[in-house]
Amino acid sequence: MVRLLHRFWRDERGLSLTEALFTLPIMLLMIAAFVEFGFAIYQWNQTAKAMQLGARLLAVSDPIHPNFALMSNYDAALEPGDPVPADGFALRCGAGQATPCLADGMERLIKGSDRTCGPSFGTTSGMCDFNPRINAGNVVVTYARTGLGYVGRPGGPVVSVTVETNGLRFNLPLLGALLGWNENSGITVPANPVTVVGEDLRSGP
Repeated sequence: MVRLLHRFWRDERGLSLTEALFTLPIMLLMIAAFVEFGFAIYQWNQTAKAMQLGARLLAVSDPIHPNFALMSNYDAALEPGDPVPADGFALRCGAGQATPCLADGMERLIKGSDRTCGPSFGTTSGMCDFNPRINAGNVVVTYARTGLGYVGRPGGPVVSVTVETNGLRFNLPLLGALLGWNENSGITVPANPVTVVGEDLRSGP
């Protein structure tokens, strides 16, 4: 019996297979982690590009905040021709805000002029053309006074336009399946706020 045990202890047949069985799950897990990480970076970049497009589009579109006229309300002491105060007055609408954005303007912002997700030739792209998971339920729009312009300016004060996400989550197939995540749970994409100075704020000619 001792001799058999000694021979068994010194027998190295199948050693490589045993080592492979130990290392294979670790290697597969590492490969999957790299793939998931790369996919997350891709989605983050998609979202950042969508925010850039959204801010640029709103800078040359009709305001989508229903109370945008409040941007032209100034202190009673100001007279026509006075500089607009840089008081940080801002209006926010969209996801998680008390005020929803105008539905038609938000749809154009998200889907573009063709009102569908997916790039189309000859149309103005929307945010979901860059990231198809973006919708009106996770976009926040902010208009803020910049201190540019003057009281009584026909187009109102010059404002900055900020577009950011709120509640948009990464789509991680492997990790999500392992942890039971769905569209309402998981890792939230950073807000990726993009701010540009508004131009004419007009959608038409």
